[in-house]
Amino acid sequence: MPYELYYWDGIQGRGEFVRLALEEAGADYIDITREPGRGTGAMFKIMESESEPHIPFAPPFLRDGDLIIPHVANILFYLGPKLRLAPDNEGLRHVANGLQLTITDFVAEVHDTHHPIDVALYYEDQKQEAKARSAAFIRERIPKFLGYFERVLRQNPNGPNHMVGNALTYVDLSVFQVIEGLSYAFPNAMASRKAEYPALLALRDKVAERPNIARYLASRRRLAFNEEGIFRHYPELDSAG
Repeated sequence: MPYELYYWDGIQGRGEFVRLALEEAGADYIDITREPGRGTGAMFKIMESESEPHIPFAPPFLRDGDLIIPHVANILFYLGPKLRLAPDNEGLRHVANGLQLTITDFVAEVHDTHHPIDVALYYEDQKQEAKARSAAFIRERIPKFLGYFERVLRQNPNGPNHMVGNALTYVDLSVFQVIEGLSYAFPNAMASRKAEYPALLALRDKVAERPNIARYLASRRRLAFNEEGIFRHYPELDSAG
């Protein structure tokens, strides 16, 4: 049976980290809310169920048969060995999971640049606060996180081609998505700092050239970044740092 991915339609969002793994592996999966006649109603049916024994709090979540797995890092920890996108070594699988959890923290901070006060408010209702939050994010948090990921990549005992181990993992795919998202949301800030992260940018390029990923990026399944998702480009929030 194909995997079933549940996430909001119309945006890449957090679901994209899971899609990239499924696409790279050539896995059989259904993006449920994009299916004609299904939509977000199918997702809410599970989330609001009064009988499902393992209801997820929020999307994304993955259904594999009777099993429902929530949270990006948790989903990828589950899928990684099945899709051959995790290290064979059990210890390194936990290292990979730790890196993915750090990416999760970073993505949450990206989201807060445009919604620093209240997720229920529109961006336009918190513009001034978003400007202050984004300035601090560009000045302090981008170098903090990307500097860490650059060091991880360079200090990999197996060489700087992968974040962990000696072969492609879901962490490499997620780093690709982070760099792509930041480059969309904060092009000036990222351009001014690109010389600081040569290994990360090289990894981004290598992932983009992988045959399955390249086909996915050129397909309709890869939605464009937009101002409804996590990575949003508001020119007034972007600066060279």
